[in-house]
Amino acid sequence: MLLVTVPVYGLELGASPLMLGVILSSQYLLPFLLAIPLGGVVARHGGRITLVAGAFVMTAGLLLMQVLPGYYGLIGGQLLIGLAHLQMVLSAQTIISSLATGPKLESYFGWYATWLSGGQVVGPLLAGGWIHWAGGVDNLFLVMAGIALLGGLSGMALTGDATLGMSVTGKQTGFRAQASLIRHNTGVQVSIAITVAGMFALGVYGSYLPVYLNSLEMSAVMIGVLVSLRSGVSMVIRPFIPRIIHTVGGREKATTLALCTMSVGLACMGFAGNAPVIALLSILVGLGGGLTQPLSMVVLAESVEREQRSGALGMRLMANRAVHFVAPLMFGAILSVSGFGLSFGLSGLFIALVAAVLLRLQRQRRVM
Repeated sequence: MLLVTVPVYGLELGASPLMLGVILSSQYLLPFLLAIPLGGVVARHGGRITLVAGAFVMTAGLLLMQVLPGYYGLIGGQLLIGLAHLQMVLSAQTIISSLATGPKLESYFGWYATWLSGGQVVGPLLAGGWIHWAGGVDNLFLVMAGIALLGGLSGMALTGDATLGMSVTGKQTGFRAQASLIRHNTGVQVSIAITVAGMFALGVYGSYLPVYLNSLEMSAVMIGVLVSLRSGVSMVIRPFIPRIIHTVGGREKATTLALCTMSVGLACMGFAGNAPVIALLSILVGLGGGLTQPLSMVVLAESVEREQRSGALGMRLMANRAVHFVAPLMFGAILSVSGFGLSFGLSGLFIALVAAVLLRLQRQRRVM
């Protein structure tokens, strides 16, 4: 729901493209700084308690947006929500990564990502409908706070390994340990490269597609539908990730195909002036995004030891949030001196360049 609500609320406040970039990027500042330390926290205390704590922090961030109107409440809420989302995602991924390996782990992460996409489909539709019928974002943050609170309470029902922590040290989960992994572990390098490309595309798409559609004078309902379309496509294909990987000839080819479709879809987005063409390009971005993130999680989980996974997943999420922080700022800066066509085009080109680097890393991994 935030994918639509925050940009629309920023526009209601009269935010410039650059100011909107600051608002959208603020959600990813604390996760960038704290992802690795929080990986150690999850490893020591277990996924359930950290997942529930994250939901309560998210509730607080949404309530702050509701009770403190204007830029201060919006940015302050974004900071808290970003930290909470990191905590919840890291907890969930740590729990899942311990369940299996190989195709079975691909399937588990595929289903995990499917449910995430489901929320990204339903959320923008609900937010767009609310904004359309209510004439603005009034009380929408309060509704989202209630949903976050219910999610946290339901997380308390988790049992088994989700409740167990591990005896790990700072040497296993700290910054130096993760720096060593990214220098010497090619699998970790591949995972980070996939994450950077995929998250840059989704960061630009999620942050500025609503702004672009608003500039085309589309209704809030249509904006919600088009923003949701990418997530809907990703949700549909994710349960079939093992089969897709087998069909195209392995993870490397599947990753290359995914990044190429994202690059083309994003690069052409700013030149599309009508809903049908934007929908087609959104499908391309959704196909690529549906594959990249589960693949990056699987590659990382299989490239490190169990006691290193929370820290390594934290490092991956740090890269994830760093890209999410930088992407809207870069896009907003380019947009302030050019048009949507050049801004989206350069974004697609960046993904293509990262894909080229990834191909080289994958060749090195085969040699090793």
